[in-house]
Amino acid sequence: MKRIILFLLPVVLVTACVDSLDDYNIDQKRAAAVPATTLFSNAVKNLSDVITTPNVNTNNFRLYVQQWSVVEYITEARYSMTARNIPENFWGGLYRDVLADLKESKRIVNADALLLPEVKSNQLAQIEVMEVYTWSVLVNTFGNVPYKQALDPKIPLPAYDDASEIYSDLLTRLDAAIAGFSTTATGITGSADILYAGNIEKWKKFSNSLKLKLAMVLADKDPGKAKTLVQQAAPNVITSNAENARHTYLTSSPNNNPLSNNLVTPFTTRKDFVAGKTIIDVMNTLNDPRRPFFFTTVGGAYVGGRIGFTNDYALTSHISDKISAPTFEALLLDYSEVQFLLAEAVERGFITGNAETYYNEAITASILYWGGTAAEATTYLAQSAVAYTTAAGDYKQKIGTQKWLALNNRGYDSWLEWRRLDYPVLLPPSGPDVPDNLKVPVRMIYPIVEQNVNGAQRELAAAAIGGDASTTKLFWDVN
Repeated sequence: MKRIILFLLPVVLVTACVDSLDDYNIDQKRAAAVPATTLFSNAVKNLSDVITTPNVNTNNFRLYVQQWSVVEYITEARYSMTARNIPENFWGGLYRDVLADLKESKRIVNADALLLPEVKSNQLAQIEVMEVYTWSVLVNTFGNVPYKQALDPKIPLPAYDDASEIYSDLLTRLDAAIAGFSTTATGITGSADILYAGNIEKWKKFSNSLKLKLAMVLADKDPGKAKTLVQQAAPNVITSNAENARHTYLTSSPNNNPLSNNLVTPFTTRKDFVAGKTIIDVMNTLNDPRRPFFFTTVGGAYVGGRIGFTNDYALTSHISDKISAPTFEALLLDYSEVQFLLAEAVERGFITGNAETYYNEAITASILYWGGTAAEATTYLAQSAVAYTTAAGDYKQKIGTQKWLALNNRGYDSWLEWRRLDYPVLLPPSGPDVPDNLKVPVRMIYPIVEQNVNGAQRELAAAAIGGDASTTKLFWDVN
């Protein structure tokens, strides 16, 4: 009898620690509930990856703006979007891997009754700003997209919303998020906030800088609205490279910079990309001090690869070790970009100030960010082809050309600004074996899967924007 009691005692003691036998079915190595902060971090990391990767299956914007060229596979460099699932991967990466996580993060924060009101307000504002950023990328890439009915499991075939209406709503949401920040309280903090480590003051500046950027996208379409928004945002934007919206990557997979996955060992042995001839020729002409930080040399010279054609890897400049390093950071928005926007805003009469001063500061900030010196920036700006008063063209050409250089390696943002400012002039590949009437894309086509799964709604959206083609201009692209 004693043996039976001794045998049963441990069982009784163990079962007394749990409410029911169901507790034994919990897998301690697989979380049943994910914290809101983890979802937020994952979303921002995935956004950085989609925007930064040069993988031809997802992001070919560096090829479109001719900062890079290819070695062997020319399909994407000639703007094909159907040979691979490029639109689907870009679209899915943002909807599934970013917006879905942000939505769930927001739900969890809202449901947390233990959060202090100001802390909750800050966390919701941080999430909202990243949602606005992500939605703006979708709208500025595709045009009309599912928005109001998107991410609702009860609506498997969501309708597409008008791009201009989405854009207007995003700006309203961004204003509400900015108003929701309180610098006297914490928000998403520490390592969970991979952009600013919980610094709410920097979040406010980033949010206003995003507002400035989105407002300027409307400058040609609705200058009155753009002017009002710019005037509200301009006094509160980021003021140095130290406030850039950046995500720092780590040395090992899966947290290394996705550039390294496509450029260097041990992550890949492929040699698919080289410097683009278009950007190399401009930088060589201007003796640009950023060249060694952007590209390698061949026999002491910077040599660009032909756009839309195969190139000899050994005879062409490669992407620099700095950019291809696993730990090289991703930029979502930076100080140089903001200064260029302010220069443009002065030229358009949206704000007062000196456009040349902003222009000079933008170029200097870019050179310093990449590793150049103040002296090099001064020498560069002194050239007649760079100096604001003597550089060729109107303000769109001056700012557009220099902004394109400063946005090297930021393919999406460079593509956005090229479409807005129409400079530099980018010519598509041409030759006897190149398709006729090839044009640099101004839009990404809808994913093929949308035709198959959500065909009726996709057809309505395509008709509304003027056709589902890479040459269809978006609502704000009126010049």
